[in-house]
Amino acid sequence: MNFFRSLIALDSPIRVFYHYLRWVLAFYMYGNPARDMIVIGITGSKGKTTVTNLVARWLEHAGKKVFMFSTANYSINGQWSENNIKMTSPSPFILQKLLKEAKEAGCEYAVIETSSHSIFYNRNYGIDYDVAVLTNISQDHLDLHKTMENYAATKLQLFTNLVSYRRKPGVRKVAVINIDSDYASMFLREPTPDIMYSYGMAANAQISSQNIHHYKEGTEFEIKMPSNIISIKTKLRGNFNVSNILAAVSVLISQKIDIPTIVEAIESVEVIPGRLEEIENNRGFMVFVDYAHTEDSLRNILETIKQMEWIGRIITVFGATGDRDTSKRPKMWKVVDTLSDVVILTEDDNYTENSLKIINEVSMGIKRKEGELFWIVPSRMDAIRTALVIAEKEDVVIIAGKWAETVQVTNSGPIVWDDRTITRKILQEIDENEIMMG
Repeated sequence: MNFFRSLIALDSPIRVFYHYLRWVLAFYMYGNPARDMIVIGITGSKGKTTVTNLVARWLEHAGKKVFMFSTANYSINGQWSENNIKMTSPSPFILQKLLKEAKEAGCEYAVIETSSHSIFYNRNYGIDYDVAVLTNISQDHLDLHKTMENYAATKLQLFTNLVSYRRKPGVRKVAVINIDSDYASMFLREPTPDIMYSYGMAANAQISSQNIHHYKEGTEFEIKMPSNIISIKTKLRGNFNVSNILAAVSVLISQKIDIPTIVEAIESVEVIPGRLEEIENNRGFMVFVDYAHTEDSLRNILETIKQMEWIGRIITVFGATGDRDTSKRPKMWKVVDTLSDVVILTEDDNYTENSLKIINEVSMGIKRKEGELFWIVPSRMDAIRTALVIAEKEDVVIIAGKWAETVQVTNSGPIVWDDRTITRKILQEIDENEIMMG
């Protein structure tokens, strides 16, 4: 089956029509279970999973019954599970089945991470969105979309269609746009829904941030609204998470959630799976796993760590995914090389590509010499072990690319994998070996 798929181009009308038929079939098979829910779609290159999780968790905090599906996880009325299928947009039969279960559980909201693939292949057929959120747009998925303009135009369809989706009694159509994002003006020009919110760091955003302070324990800042300023403390780190919080706050305001509840909700969230998720240890350094797998997302997390003045060195473990846009590979290296003190280049999901080929393409044109604060370690487990062994007090180890994923896709197929579990196991082995040596 995979052989025949490889013969058909990603943007082939045959492939598009095939996916369309599957979604139409699933839609009618399960009877459009989302028709009575308020559907919130979050799209963008980065931040989709975080914003999806924040919106769902904060709506639950406000007493709402919520269905949520993201790259990392999904939930039905507070029952949370990991998403183990390695896809932002699952099979139509899986999503419609889960939506039906959510409807039977009495869910009022469906919060769905909505990728460009989902839009391009009509994977969201029949789902009438009520709220659309744009987090940002940066290079990704050009193997499908070919150009950034095509990529942005695909995401734009979610907003273009917003006003034409079926209206539900008493439910307003809402667009939420990150004004700091490239292509933001394209989205702001779209047919106006009932409500449009702009958010971002820029002072001209309707919902913006100010007085941001980064600490080891998290972030403190103020959210400025047209008629209010609220002070926030969160355990989420970095300016990119400030932006994600602003997006989620905009959605909650559109749903008439009161300010005190929003503040409580923000402070209740300690971590988003795979987003600078800390792996605790007793060795005096910090370890984070993160999904960062593009130039921009790597820059975001590394610049966030650099904002912590107390740190020593930044040690970054990363690789690139096989069978994906190859043009971003050397760009990823450039960011990691510039912002890291120590770099360990390893494998990610190889799919059908050779891992050494991918590594060579990532490291094209590098100036660092191997062995001088730079190592190529093809085995991901050995790469993580190397980083943890060389880490010293006050260093920060970043393990990027796979976050909370529970499989690694090799040339021979998927194997059980979890960066968090592997990291904890290696830390334990290091501790035990030192105890034995002592």
